[in-house]
Amino acid sequence: MHKCMDNNIGWELYRSYLSVLKEGSLSGAARALGIAQPTVGRHVDALEKSLGLALFIRSQHGLLPTEAALALQGFAQAMDSSAAAIQRAAASQGAGVQGTVRITASEMMGLEVLPPILAQLQQEHPRLKLELVLTNQVQDLLKREADIAIRMTAPQQEQLIARRVGSVKLGLHAHQTYLQRRGTPKSLADLSQHALIGFDEETPFIRAARKNFSVWQREAFSLRADSDAAQMAMIRAGGGIGICQLAIAARTPGLIHLMPDQFAMDLETWLTMHEDLRNTPCYKVTFAALLQGLEQYIAV
Repeated sequence: MHKCMDNNIGWELYRSYLSVLKEGSLSGAARALGIAQPTVGRHVDALEKSLGLALFIRSQHGLLPTEAALALQGFAQAMDSSAAAIQRAAASQGAGVQGTVRITASEMMGLEVLPPILAQLQQEHPRLKLELVLTNQVQDLLKREADIAIRMTAPQQEQLIARRVGSVKLGLHAHQTYLQRRGTPKSLADLSQHALIGFDEETPFIRAARKNFSVWQREAFSLRADSDAAQMAMIRAGGGIGICQLAIAARTPGLIHLMPDQFAMDLETWLTMHEDLRNTPCYKVTFAALLQGLEQYIAV
């Protein structure tokens, strides 16, 4: 395809391209965007012409992305995040606390800790809308993938407001039904005789933690899951011994904290937000409510 670059490419063309990339067909993209299929096709054709690139190849299975389409994906997704952030910021303008705030947190924080904090916040500010993104991947606040993030590592970007909330304490736990069935380990060495619940894919955090806990290896686990929620559900079900937050474990009847004098781990917890949002009421109020709620949780 002849290379020619049009510097005035409308955002709607990129939006249709991203949707086709995600859905795999023009019809799927049209349904997702709520527009006509021919419109999506015209958008993709126009974008290919403007960029001078072939983005998709037609096949029996739909539209397959070319290498060029995949290479552009990250940039287009950043545009998509920025467009969504503009809409959230625009909706927040006006008197009082209103608009949409996008919050990202880990699975366990989002499922076990944040719901009562957010429910109370929404009750106090009914015009406030909250979006909760649960992932253990770090969302980029500078690219506006989220407005506020709860992170287990200190942020490095200078453009972010960061408040250290404290340390979330972790420990080994098992349900009493498992311990009645398999016995209670008395030392870390005894864990080799037990059903262990742990990760599937090793992350930098896990790698660092294992330096002082060599028994915690993928090959030793009877159940492997990269979902913290799945691991916690298995621990609660009596499936074995796993690591979880002390405060969350304390809420489940029958969960026993094992060998606290031999194994303990802390998760540094930070609350972060882009500094450009600090004076907008909806972000300011949400940040303050999260900070207070998380501090109370950690203090328990």
